[in-house]
Amino acid sequence: MDIRCVWEHNGEDTLLYAVDFPGAFTRGASLSEAVEKMPREIAAYSRWAETSCPCGEVTVVQDAECYLAIADADSEVIFDSEREPLTAMEYEVLKNLALASAADLLAMYRSFADADATADPPRETFYGAVPRSARAMYEHTKNVNAYYFGEIGIEADNEGDILTCRRAGFAALEEDAEFLDTPLREGSFGEWWSLRKVLRRFLWHDRIHARAMWKLAQKLGDTNVQNTFKF
Repeated sequence: MDIRCVWEHNGEDTLLYAVDFPGAFTRGASLSEAVEKMPREIAAYSRWAETSCPCGEVTVVQDAECYLAIADADSEVIFDSEREPLTAMEYEVLKNLALASAADLLAMYRSFADADATADPPRETFYGAVPRSARAMYEHTKNVNAYYFGEIGIEADNEGDILTCRRAGFAALEEDAEFLDTPLREGSFGEWWSLRKVLRRFLWHDRIHARAMWKLAQKLGDTNVQNTFKF
């Protein structure tokens, strides 16, 4: 089984997403660098999601050139596959993954001995200062909840912990009996969104910052931090 990927890039600077493993991704200064990392990423993702791990070649099925700060994980791509409506079964699978991801990020964050400890110098990106402590990473990840749901017209907030506010967002979504047929919407900055994309973006964004938390734990030597994402 090949690993089907979407290639989002600014020049050669690359974000590579695995289509069949929502949220799995690699970054690189070139496509070849990102491709080289992908089998290891899929292996880790498969351990976390408890799915089978393919052993085929990485195949690019969509080329999405953009002008964003890809090196800082700025993204606007909507996969061709994300333009299609979800079945009830597909939605339940992706929703449960998104909730499991939120729960695992929360558990990782809460396992830090010092949630305010840092190990890297300050750095600025397109969205401001890079979060450097576990607390800052967690708050940043939690606080996209209202934004992501809002891009498909669902009122949500960032109140409570990441699992609580994400559950509330899904509950608000499901109040509409026709929510599976939520149409494509042009959201902020001309970016296109769908329900499939929102679900994938939650998984992807969690994974970015869970990986950063895990790397921070290694630098701090905090052996109590739970590797909930099976990196």
